[in-house]
Amino acid sequence: MQTFDIVVFGATSFVGKIMVRYMMDTFPKHDKAPTWAIAGRSEAKLKALKDELGEHGQSLSTIVADAANEEQLNAMCEQAKVIVSTVGPYALYGEPLIKACVTSGTDYCDLTGEPQWIARMLKRYEKVAQISGSRIVHCCGFDSIPSDLGVWYTQKQANATFNETCQKIFMRVKAMKGAASGGTVASMMNLVKEATTDKDLRRMLANPYALCPQEHPFKARQENLKTARFDENTQSWIAPFIMAAINTRVVHRSNAMQGNAYGDDFIYDEAMMMGKGAGGGMRAGLLSTGLGGFMVAAALPPTRWLMEKTFLPKPGEGPSEKEQLEGFYDLRFFAQTASGNKIQCKVTGDRDPGYGSTGKMLAESAACLALDIDKNERKGGFWTPASAMAEPLLVRLEKYAGLSFSVVE
Repeated sequence: MQTFDIVVFGATSFVGKIMVRYMMDTFPKHDKAPTWAIAGRSEAKLKALKDELGEHGQSLSTIVADAANEEQLNAMCEQAKVIVSTVGPYALYGEPLIKACVTSGTDYCDLTGEPQWIARMLKRYEKVAQISGSRIVHCCGFDSIPSDLGVWYTQKQANATFNETCQKIFMRVKAMKGAASGGTVASMMNLVKEATTDKDLRRMLANPYALCPQEHPFKARQENLKTARFDENTQSWIAPFIMAAINTRVVHRSNAMQGNAYGDDFIYDEAMMMGKGAGGGMRAGLLSTGLGGFMVAAALPPTRWLMEKTFLPKPGEGPSEKEQLEGFYDLRFFAQTASGNKIQCKVTGDRDPGYGSTGKMLAESAACLALDIDKNERKGGFWTPASAMAEPLLVRLEKYAGLSFSVVE
């Protein structure tokens, strides 16, 4: 029997605490406030979190459930419309909860950025979810909501202005301030570790359509930026954007899940703007070299071990509250239709992207899925943020979560 609209699984994790505080402060101001509870494997840590939240926190219901305990996960799913999970790396800990949700018909969202894990879950559980009615929506944080909804919004504006969608969209990170947490780093290191020993996984990760349904017709060659170069679209030097590997895959899946609404030959890529002139070129070169060196070091067991033991943040560590408040991002979408019409849109966020803003996006995604998206409107299966929630989620993000979507005149 469903008791709560939302259950936050992993509420005592770093991003879980950010999200819970946001829900405590913001949900009472919503037009319709969701009912919710917190869950995790440690009753003592759940109680400590309630104490941290003060007087209002004492009224929160708690559910004890371990990521590896099938019986506890099933019992938790029976009590919720939507389970929102922050328990990562998902490739290590996430599958039992996906199985419990798709078996029970419970909806689910998370903030994973692990394409290899999403591909495995699609293969193993998509048909089960379609039968049970469970809606699974991965990537409901900075990867990949700003990219996914940014493309959706840009296509909508182009269609309204030119009566045609965009054949090409290039997302460029114009500005961003934020720090990575230990959880993000752990997920990235696990992905590199898997890829070094699995040739099929490396092949899958190189496929821009890796998360699209097998019957998709997409064949357009997609750029995978690996080095610095001068970008004619932005008149700026650009460098690789580390989140592009997941964001581009999610955007192409959104296209497929919306009936190829962006076209069969839609082209999309992402990069970071580093500025003009010699200074921009130098910054782009340094960033490209640094990222390349990091990935090589992460692929080698001795240097990976040394990095994890010395300077990389540990799971549970992340930016301070001050750093979260001072963070922000400004993403630009340079778009062109097949007939040559051009439009530029932007998405901005008012907190550090990976945690302050991600916590808010994840909470609003869960609320949107629970309250705004009817089961008859979006049936069971594996969706993306744009294909599952689009307009209702965008409205929520602008109204409550500090994001803005606009056309650049």
